[in-house]
Amino acid sequence: MLIIGEKLNSTRKSVREMIENRDVESVQKLARIQVEGGARMLDINSSAAGGDREENMKWMVKTVQEAVKIPLCIDSPDAGEIEKGLEAHNWTYGKALINSITGEKERIDSLLPVIKKYKCAVVVLVMDERGIPDNAQTRIEIAHKLISVLTDSGVPLADIYIDPLVMPIGTNEQNGLTVLDTIKGVKDLHPDVKTIIGLSNISYGLPDRKLLNQVFMILAMSYGLDAAIVDPTDQRLMSIIRTSLTLLGKDSYCSEYIKAYREGRICGF
Repeated sequence: MLIIGEKLNSTRKSVREMIENRDVESVQKLARIQVEGGARMLDINSSAAGGDREENMKWMVKTVQEAVKIPLCIDSPDAGEIEKGLEAHNWTYGKALINSITGEKERIDSLLPVIKKYKCAVVVLVMDERGIPDNAQTRIEIAHKLISVLTDSGVPLADIYIDPLVMPIGTNEQNGLTVLDTIKGVKDLHPDVKTIIGLSNISYGLPDRKLLNQVFMILAMSYGLDAAIVDPTDQRLMSIIRTSLTLLGKDSYCSEYIKAYREGRICGF
């Protein structure tokens, strides 16, 4: 399970101000605490900050990787900004992931050359010109189409992360099931392709969001989830993830669970 830290996102006012003020210390502190919590990649989004967006991304990538020696998920709606992030990325720390490509022709045309140039991994959102489908079958069909587009361009299946698009359960009680069915359908058709979710979207607008996030994470993992953009400073969530991996047969002789317990990284209820 690839845990991607979600906190370095400029849609958060505090992070936006860090970027605009070039606050190196605060950005690096936020990077470190996520890695200490268990993140093995960090999502980097600087798009909402004022000023030159491409320079903001370049600064953020370099600043974060001066503090933590792990690969980054370059997150932006703009292809130029993504390319600037890939250009600044330290590839000795691992392969970068970009977030994201969709089935929209304009998005494919702008990002495919960048993906081919840098040989990065890529998050695929299951949406196209019609928007976000309200059913799993259409989402699976879009995923299948985009997997073909990417593999035809030389992208390995293992570098493709399908995002089934978690939408708030508070707006439609079927939103959680649609995501779970999409994960299963994609994995059934393409076992070597990875799946990824932005976890916290599921609970938006509802009370006790952490509880909803934690339970949905367990469900998603049982359906075949491979990666998640989460808050790694949530100790209970991280404990649930480690425990779920053990119970799903992905922890030989429970060795990782035992190690985490001994190191105080298992938080009981």
